[in-house]
Amino acid sequence: MTSETSVKLRWLKEPAGMPVGTTWGIPWKEGELSREEPLVLQRMDNGECLPVQSWPTAYWPDGSVKWSAHASVVTNEPDVNYRITKGKTVPSSNKVTVLELDDRIILDTGVIKCHLSKQGDKLIHSIVRDGTQICDGGELVCIKESSSIVSGVRTIREESFGFRIHKAVVEQSGPVRAVVKIEGKHRSESGTRQWLPITLRLYVYAGMETIRMIHSFHFDGNPNEDFIKGLGIAFSIPMRGPLYNRHVRFAGDSGFFSESPKTLHTRRTQGKYRELYERQTSGEEVNFDLEKDSYFLGLLDDSAVWDDFKLVQHSSEHYRITKRTSEPCVWLKAGEGRRAGGVGYAGSEGGGLAAALHHFWEKHPSGLQIQGTTSKAAVFTIWFWSPDSEPMDLRHYDTKTHVDSSYEGADELRATPYGVANTNEVTLWCTSSTPSPSVLEQMREQCESPSLLVCEPEYYYDTRAFGLWSLPDRSTPAKAHLEDQLDGIVTFYQAEVEQRKWYGFWDFGDFMHSYDPVRHVWNYDLGGCAWQNAELVPNMWLWISFLRSGREDLFRLAEAMTRHTSEVDVYHFGEYAGLGSRHNVVHWGCGCKEARIAMAGLHRYYYYLTADERIGDLMDAVKDADYATVNLDPMRAYFPKDEHPTHIRIGPDWAAFSSNWMSRWERFEDTFYRDKIKVGIDSVKGTKYRLLAGPTYGYDPTTGKLTSLGVDNWGRHLMICMGAPQVWFELSAMLKDAEWDEMMAEFGVYYNMPQEEKDLITNGEILHSSFHHPVLSVAIVAFGAYYRKDEAAARRAWDILFVNPFAKVNLQDDAVDVTYVDSLKEIDWINTNEAAQWSLNTIISLDLIADWMPHHKEEENR
Repeated sequence: MTSETSVKLRWLKEPAGMPVGTTWGIPWKEGELSREEPLVLQRMDNGECLPVQSWPTAYWPDGSVKWSAHASVVTNEPDVNYRITKGKTVPSSNKVTVLELDDRIILDTGVIKCHLSKQGDKLIHSIVRDGTQICDGGELVCIKESSSIVSGVRTIREESFGFRIHKAVVEQSGPVRAVVKIEGKHRSESGTRQWLPITLRLYVYAGMETIRMIHSFHFDGNPNEDFIKGLGIAFSIPMRGPLYNRHVRFAGDSGFFSESPKTLHTRRTQGKYRELYERQTSGEEVNFDLEKDSYFLGLLDDSAVWDDFKLVQHSSEHYRITKRTSEPCVWLKAGEGRRAGGVGYAGSEGGGLAAALHHFWEKHPSGLQIQGTTSKAAVFTIWFWSPDSEPMDLRHYDTKTHVDSSYEGADELRATPYGVANTNEVTLWCTSSTPSPSVLEQMREQCESPSLLVCEPEYYYDTRAFGLWSLPDRSTPAKAHLEDQLDGIVTFYQAEVEQRKWYGFWDFGDFMHSYDPVRHVWNYDLGGCAWQNAELVPNMWLWISFLRSGREDLFRLAEAMTRHTSEVDVYHFGEYAGLGSRHNVVHWGCGCKEARIAMAGLHRYYYYLTADERIGDLMDAVKDADYATVNLDPMRAYFPKDEHPTHIRIGPDWAAFSSNWMSRWERFEDTFYRDKIKVGIDSVKGTKYRLLAGPTYGYDPTTGKLTSLGVDNWGRHLMICMGAPQVWFELSAMLKDAEWDEMMAEFGVYYNMPQEEKDLITNGEILHSSFHHPVLSVAIVAFGAYYRKDEAAARRAWDILFVNPFAKVNLQDDAVDVTYVDSLKEIDWINTNEAAQWSLNTIISLDLIADWMPHHKEEENR
């Protein structure tokens, strides 16, 4: 990196207006940045240098930095952009300090001190601001429900679980950002059972009052017996001063529920008392003269005292706010709405705690509950799963499989949630006073779209971040037409998420697979045609769409899918650890458990753009996923047990492994996994027709060797539609293996040749019928055409793309009005497999073979 080099940064979305701590990632060309070179963050408007904490997250083979991560505290001013440039880091006037003791870890931002426990059941021991205790305890909570029916009487039993810390580790210790990782399990308060492994990370930034928390829980119960009734995190908040100076806030659809346990509202609240009431409602502290205001104070003494408050988001379309005076009394409805903002506050004189649950309404049933506001300490619980809803039911939808009728993947019923996970994000603000409505609104905006700095699309493209893809280009009618189609497909799916209500704790982030035009509904109940579960890599489609456009809405769509597919669709421990579940009615329902669903290649976009440690953990957890195929051979239905430990396809199985190994190699410079990639490639080089052969091999994970099982033993389309081209194109830049590049090019050019041309190369030993679904092949075909300068292959690729319905149909104009349970817009032939693959392959073709585009095609399509 030269001293003149700088990387321009901009906000992903117009900032909320409050200071924030933020972390982001930047890619670099090979050799451009050495790991020893310091970097500085500058404002572009006035050149002011800001403190920044930087660290490498990936390396090139020459040892230079491939991706870096950066943390800073910025003021979130509109119309202010930044840049990272070479230079000495500026010291911060505020620094995060971390003090680790035998029993606790103390995080000091200069504004707050947070005491974390290293053992026991209390997660947070205390949070102090300016000598005032804002929180005197934080703990994870869980409720398990069981029921029984005897003599026609149904008995429901609820069992409460606290939390037991097993391990606490400081991962970063400043000066700008500190991170602590805590692991443990929920433990019964009435017995000895421990279950539901938890990973929790806490983030603090220098000079900030905020604490960011990433909470991941893993299911290790019996779905037929263990029904989770409630799951959340609870904080004890000291309450000081008279009841009328204590405050509760909940964000609604656009406004805020703003009340006190002792409201100043009486039937005599007039004149100056009306003014005091307005000040109270806005969060200001009010005072009375005991003598002059004695009559009004008497009225207050006589008025009701409200102790408990809660907001429950029952579905994506409804929430309710209620309050009560005491436990024996009714919960009184205070308000209802559609989609709550996910922000709550409880506090009194001297401050309090505001909390925001990201994706609050999208991941219903969620809740905010504040209890005991009239006591010395209130309890503020953020419910990831509200106990005011039905208990969590993780059972399968049937007791048998439906392979032939419903496209389920295997005869064995392996529909278990044991080992799946779910991650949620909470932000805390430790305030010195009750937040004003404008500050609460900024909190809501920050909750809805956390502030993030990103690079310009042109910079991502120039560094070849994540391999081969194109920038939008409307310079010709044909290119403009394809860009319109690409935009239209994404727009269609954004609308489908909303009109089909693809929301919920276990579902949000995923798309559905294929469509039933008779019922006017996606195949929610048809075996392998329901939830997509990363089939044909829609994750990659969405991330590449963001990279080339810089659009915030596409980032959030891809982010939600990444959070879902990396957690819910994947097994994190147990028999299937390292594998994921193929598409099904229930996310973990299919008997096919495969490495491609869990592969690091799907999730590394989010990791490198945000430096999210949870995703980093999940990427590393699958580095040895190939060993899982010994216990569950992915080709067991077609290749009997033999001398090989297992059988795999070069794609999607080995391609998934190679994405895991590439990620391990670049992140940790672990050459063991680089060498494992090379062993596999050398095995394929040694076969009769190299990458054209197979695609199924005998495989030994201990050596990484692939053993040929014949030159034509399975269809080739699955080789290249599950992310293999995207992974291999980027891997090519790291390996610099000319023969590997030639093998990929050869495969691409060969794929769509007619049989007679194939026979000239492979002597009639490989059938054209083994090369299905040409639209899935176009990315690798485009690479082959580009690499070999093969115009015929390029024109075949464009013919395939332009004849496809996704190139011809305007999804917005052609959608028809239908009625399901309500009025809908419908495209009756839609399927997510082809939407994702056509889009990805078109984007890559526009980069590699645009010069061979037949420009008359767009007129035919119109």
